[in-house]
Amino acid sequence: MPESVALAGGPEGHRRLAELIPLVLDGLAAGTAERGGAAPAGGPAAVAAGLAALTGARPLAGATGVGAAQALTELSRLLAAGSVDPADPACAAHLHCPPLAVAVAADVVASALNPSMDSWDQAPVASEIERELTALVARLCYPDAAAPDALVTTGGTESNLLGLLLAREQDPAVRPVCGRNAHHSASRAAWLLGLPAPILIDCDGERMRPGALADALRDLDGRAVVVATAGTTDTGAIDPLRALAQVCRRHGARLHVDASYGGLALCSAKLKTRLDGLAEADSVALDAHKFGWQPISAGLLAVREAADLAALSVRAEYLNADDDTEAGLPDLLGRSLRTSRRPDAFRMAVTLRALGIEGMGALVEHCCTTAAGVAAMIEAHPALRLWGAPTLSTVLFRPAGADDELVTRVRRTLLEAGTAVVGRATMPDGVWLKLTLLHPRASAEDYRPVLESVVATAAELAGSVVLR
Repeated sequence: MPESVALAGGPEGHRRLAELIPLVLDGLAAGTAERGGAAPAGGPAAVAAGLAALTGARPLAGATGVGAAQALTELSRLLAAGSVDPADPACAAHLHCPPLAVAVAADVVASALNPSMDSWDQAPVASEIERELTALVARLCYPDAAAPDALVTTGGTESNLLGLLLAREQDPAVRPVCGRNAHHSASRAAWLLGLPAPILIDCDGERMRPGALADALRDLDGRAVVVATAGTTDTGAIDPLRALAQVCRRHGARLHVDASYGGLALCSAKLKTRLDGLAEADSVALDAHKFGWQPISAGLLAVREAADLAALSVRAEYLNADDDTEAGLPDLLGRSLRTSRRPDAFRMAVTLRALGIEGMGALVEHCCTTAAGVAAMIEAHPALRLWGAPTLSTVLFRPAGADDELVTRVRRTLLEAGTAVVGRATMPDGVWLKLTLLHPRASAEDYRPVLESVVATAAELAGSVVLR
């Protein structure tokens, strides 16, 4: 039997993994050293050339294989060399976290055993671990609710889709309503579900206006699902959740909170007050591959009333036959829109067991404190402008005196050079550079080189123009 066909499971699977995983780690180390920074230099053409150089003499998959050792070594090195690295402080463009080593190690176990979470006979203990994790998350979101529940999803997009789906199942004519600050997945979910495009509510400084929401709901006779946001992708702003919940209750509207970014601030006694009113929502989207430091994907949806999830129930004789469920086998099929799905709850459970709720909260606090420190550095820098104080861990800034064209050129120049991966946010007053700080060990000082690179690059691109 060829070595490439050896199995990861069974009595000898761990031995084969012990032989192969060091090759992966060697490739990871070599590729990281080859890259030498936060991102591969040269842009798309250079990255494509790297793959072409590997496959030029031999196709990616030829008629015969190269063997497990060579394939793992070559492609692991290539992936590391050609990837951005969120564990480098200079890689801070997106809500793209550096995963904790404990979560990645747990993922190896899950991948080796390969539980499929669509029936109990494929995932006996994995389903129990998921049940415990989702009960914990539900209680975190709804500490005083009588019967909350939660599901594992692929991320905020799927969680927002489910939030709107549950509203539609209660009222097929429900109208989505969201702030102009809402994530694009709210509109996409409405489209996928055959609902009208959301009514957009004006915001004050990236926060939905309760008065404007009340005006919009007045004419909908309660047939609305409002999507509020706890942590926008542009600035990390959090809507006034309690005020919005009161408006929804007054007008008979359902409330879904997209807390994909900010939701796990619930783990921090210091920060959870920023989410005041979250427990008044009917459903909440969370995402542990942001604050949570999990490999993608690691989404969650919590609901105040477990009965709402009955809308997802479905029967498939080979997975959840009536006589099996009557005999006591748990029905997993109605726990997701997906059929086959990975045991993503396992690494989340390992991580939370390792850190504890307070330990997870301390990491969230660290990132928010770091963002405040970086904002202070920007505010004190004569060649930089700060957009505003960060709510969570997102910081917007731009070179002083720069127009939008220069701002966008600075970002692309840094990316192509492999120097830094900086995001962008288009605000009413123009385009701003964005740092989304999710590194749980970096300090504010670790981001000073990024700021200085922005200043130097802006000056170089501007030529003789003096930045003011």
